[in-house]
Amino acid sequence: MSPEKEGTTAGRRPRRRSLPSVLGALTGMVLTVVPLSTANVASAAVSSSQSKGTRVSAWSPGMTTGGPSFDNQTIRMVVHSSVAGSGARITLSNRYSTTPLDVSAVDVAVQASGGEATRGTTRNVAFGGLHHVTIPAGSEAVSDVVPISVSAGENLLVSLYVPDTTGMSTWHSDAFDTSYIASGNHTGDDSAAAFGTTTTSWYFLAGLDVVSPTARGTVVAFGDSITDGYHSSTGTYTRWPDFLGRRLGSGPGPQRLSVVDSGIGGNRVLTDVPNLWQGVSALKRFGHDALGRPGVKDVILFEGINDIGNNAGPDGRPLTAQDLINGYRTLIGEARAAHVRVIGATLMPDQGNGYFTPAAEAIRQDVNHWIRTSGAFAGVIDFDRTMRDPSNPAALNPAYDSGDHIHPNDEGMKAMADAIDLRLLRT
Repeated sequence: MSPEKEGTTAGRRPRRRSLPSVLGALTGMVLTVVPLSTANVASAAVSSSQSKGTRVSAWSPGMTTGGPSFDNQTIRMVVHSSVAGSGARITLSNRYSTTPLDVSAVDVAVQASGGEATRGTTRNVAFGGLHHVTIPAGSEAVSDVVPISVSAGENLLVSLYVPDTTGMSTWHSDAFDTSYIASGNHTGDDSAAAFGTTTTSWYFLAGLDVVSPTARGTVVAFGDSITDGYHSSTGTYTRWPDFLGRRLGSGPGPQRLSVVDSGIGGNRVLTDVPNLWQGVSALKRFGHDALGRPGVKDVILFEGINDIGNNAGPDGRPLTAQDLINGYRTLIGEARAAHVRVIGATLMPDQGNGYFTPAAEAIRQDVNHWIRTSGAFAGVIDFDRTMRDPSNPAALNPAYDSGDHIHPNDEGMKAMADAIDLRLLRT
C-alpha cells in the first residue's frame, strides 16, 4: 500500500515518470528462468547430501521493474537470513528488465557492520562454473553452491559488479535496509571505504537459499506494503515476517520452517499498479514469488487493501467484494495444484487514511467475513481483530499505528506476528 493516489498515505514517494513503452514491452515478455547447469545440479546434490538437510529459501524479496540504471559499478546488499544453513545459492534476476544483464563478478561474505565484510569470509560466486554471467531479459540465474554457512538472523553481504550500462534494473524499491554502491569493481573489498553512495533498495538480487539441518520447508509471507515493512525501522528487521521468523526459531525445539517476505508496496491482487515499481498483480506474480520459492510449504496471503482503496476492479470497473474473493480462489487453486497450503489473513482497518470511505469499508467487511467463514483457506489469521482499535473497529489501534492510519509501527508488526497460531504452519 505505498501511496498510489493523493491523500493515500503519509510518507509519499516522489512521483515518477510513466514508462508506457517499457510497460508494453514487459506485458508481452515471456518470463523464463535460466536452468541450473549440469555442474550446478551436481554440486547442489553433493552439498545437500553432505549437509543432510533440506534446501529452503532463507531470503527472497518480490521484484519489480522501474529501477535505476548502473554502469561500471559494484552494488553491495545486505541479506538477512531467516534460518541457519550452509551450501548457499544466490539468485540474480533480470526478470523485469528489457535488455540482457552482464555481471562480471559476484561474491558473498559475512557482514561485520554496515557495508564492511568480516575478514576472511568472502567467497566468490560462480554460475555454471563461470564467474561472469549474462542473464537474458526476462530471466533469472541461480548460482552454483557457495561454501558458506549462515546462522538464523545473521547478515550476509552480496556484492555484484556490472561493467556496462544495465538499463532499467529489476529491483525491490523499499528494502528498509541499506545498500552500498561503488564506482568500479570492488567486489573483493572487505572495507566499505569505496562505497560512497547508499540507498534503501535491492537491485538484481532476488534470493538466498540454503540447506538447513533442521528446517523442512519455507513459509512465504505474500502481500503488499504492510508485509514489505513500510514504516518499520530501517535495518532493524522489524517487519512482521521478521518477527515470525524469530518466533519459529526460538523453540521449543529446532527451527522447522524458514520465512521469506514477498511483500511489495502498493501491490494489488487483481490488477497491475500504474506505478511500475509497485509490481504486477498478485494473480501474475504468485506462481513465481510464492510457489516458486525453494521448499515452500505454506503461503500466508495478506493482500487486497490496495484493490479496495483504489476501487480497482478487473477491466477498469469498480471493485466488488466478489472480485477479490474470486482472485483469492484463483490463488488458492494454483497453490493446491502445487501441493502448497494457503493461509488467509483478514484485512486490517484504515479509517483516517485516504483509502477509507464507507463503501470501501463495506467491501473490507464483506471480504473479511468470507475469509473467516468460507473454509476456502487452510487456516485463517485474524489480523483485523488483533490490530483494530477496541473502541473504534474501523480504525487501527493507536498503540500500533505508525501515524498514517494504515501501516503498523514496529510494535504493531510484532503484534501481528504474535497473533499467528504457529500450529497453522505445516512443519
